[in-house]
Amino acid sequence: MNEKKQRRAVIEVDEQLLNDITDLIQSKSDVLLKNIIADIYPSDIALIINNLDDENGLDLFKILPETIAPEVLLELNEHQRDYILDSLSIPQISTLVGEMDSDDATDIISELTEDIAQDVLGLMETEDSTEVKELLTYGENTAGGIMQKEFVDVLETHNIDQAVKEIKEEAKDFENFYHVWVTDNNRRLVGIISLKDIIFALDRPSTKIADIMDPEVISVDVNTDQEEVAKVFQKYDLVTVPVVDKHKILVGRISIDDIVDVIEEEFSEDVARIVGSDVEELQSKSPMQIAWMRLPWVLITLGMQFFAGLVIHFYDSTLTKVILLASFMPIISAISGNTGLQASAMTVRALATGHISLNRWWEPVKRSFQTSVILGFVCGMVIGIIGGMWYGKFIFGLVVGISMFVSINISALVGTSTPFISKRLGFDPAITVGPFETAFQDVVGITIFLTLATVALKWLI
Repeated sequence: MNEKKQRRAVIEVDEQLLNDITDLIQSKSDVLLKNIIADIYPSDIALIINNLDDENGLDLFKILPETIAPEVLLELNEHQRDYILDSLSIPQISTLVGEMDSDDATDIISELTEDIAQDVLGLMETEDSTEVKELLTYGENTAGGIMQKEFVDVLETHNIDQAVKEIKEEAKDFENFYHVWVTDNNRRLVGIISLKDIIFALDRPSTKIADIMDPEVISVDVNTDQEEVAKVFQKYDLVTVPVVDKHKILVGRISIDDIVDVIEEEFSEDVARIVGSDVEELQSKSPMQIAWMRLPWVLITLGMQFFAGLVIHFYDSTLTKVILLASFMPIISAISGNTGLQASAMTVRALATGHISLNRWWEPVKRSFQTSVILGFVCGMVIGIIGGMWYGKFIFGLVVGISMFVSINISALVGTSTPFISKRLGFDPAITVGPFETAFQDVVGITIFLTLATVALKWLI
């Protein structure tokens, strides 16, 4: 009986492991290296290469068996992958992508220069290169852009015996598949059938597929945005979904592993945009490009912060008479601003995943306000007590505490509602909400604080 090789997971790459591998690479001990990596998962090999310098990482990649090298390449970070691709010959690249699923091969080829990509495609098998060329015509962030052309389908007119033969032929190169899609003679998607139903029908080989298939099949159009595709997976608890064109012709499939990557990508993009940045800027853009991308939001924030400066200037006399007020201004701005950013981040993410909608905007706003009341009360009590004891007058603590309470609640309200307003106006909430929320809260928080202090000034001095 054949025994499967036991692999071990490398959860974290320690310095000793990297030093050992580096020494073996530099001493050209390929046999020992192959023994070490033989029982390590491809994704963990990629993790090791990501932590090596460029040359050593390339040397380690070059000794990988052809069976796992494509998987490792896909798991590398962008810098290491680009460096390795730049160092390989066109035939070597063609061999690597030829072993990949069509969607993964498309991702790699799209990163190459146009001339090299054409040369690589020219060396691939005709069927594989045709699939890649088709996938390259779709938008990068659409269902067509992330789908793969490998799928299993049978005709509705086939019987069980014919369908099983077809499935065996189509699925021999598949690592995993769970459902078989049913098409008509024009390749239009008409149904879905599970492997379980096929197995149960094996004792009735003449049964027509049309008689046991489920005609209610969930699919997505090739032009559907990848974020919307992720929502479909989440809503219906899918592991794979068929992709159709405008004529309902089956053209590909999307698997859950692709959607996990989409969710991670969208989340990273949203978080980066909240702070007025871009998720790929540190890896793929020059300092000048990064500065140009971030400059508009920095200037918007700078302009709004001038209002905070004007407010402070307006209340110069109050600050002069009670100088301790200046010590609490950054505390109120920081805490209330942090509360607003948390509220906005959660709202942006919930909008992106479909957990909340524009049509019921008041529900998250209400929940956020209820939460901020509790946070504001606790923080207001704490800072109020500290302020009163520090200054030696109860009224000072009351001014500080009320300012904190009001600022936190306004900040949470703005942080929750701004994404809805941005989306309603057609803007990306992830881009607009971060700089606006931070600058707005500084202005509002300082204004509330100094206004209350001015009203209570006669009791403070």
